[in-house]
Amino acid sequence: MPLLLSYKDKTAIEAGCDEAGRGCLAGPVFAAAVILSPDFTHLLIQDSKKLTETQRNEARKVVEAEALAWAVASVSPEEIDRINILQASFLAMHRAIEQLAVLPTSLLIDGNRFKSFNNITHHCIIKGDSKYASIAAASILAKTHRDEYMMQIAKAYPQYDWTNNKGYPTKNHRESIKIHGMTPHHRRSFRLFPEYVQGELF
Repeated sequence: MPLLLSYKDKTAIEAGCDEAGRGCLAGPVFAAAVILSPDFTHLLIQDSKKLTETQRNEARKVVEAEALAWAVASVSPEEIDRINILQASFLAMHRAIEQLAVLPTSLLIDGNRFKSFNNITHHCIIKGDSKYASIAAASILAKTHRDEYMMQIAKAYPQYDWTNNKGYPTKNHRESIKIHGMTPHHRRSFRLFPEYVQGELF
């Protein structure tokens, strides 16, 4: 795997930001913000989607041990339903940035949209988690912290197989919702069954 770029602007204090769980039917959306030193390099720090679960967990240890600052935050299903998933993704990033022990002067955002936060300069970078180490690190933290959360709540709802699907819209997950109904962790504003208009079943 190639080494990712350590920074976009070496004169800035850059925080990479990314989210996880945007397309899920259940659970919060998580986001992370990570500040790495300009000379940071590590082969395991890649887009979280390109890593195995074992590699992600190892990479998480690296980030949490070596980052200058990092933070993870979430937005609940109730908040997602109230403000929509796009705004919830922005809010989760804002919450993570706000918790950083080091104040960033620039934000590197994975994707093409972001809502400005505290007048900090930001750069939206499509596929940024495959280009910049700080965004990749944020993707790893957001993903692993969210997966960990879903594994915990799965203990109370084993019938939804969240230990495996993590709340994503798999066939088994949708079948379980049809059989057992929704939980307090499901996003009621989402179309849980593509073949029906939301609201016809509930």
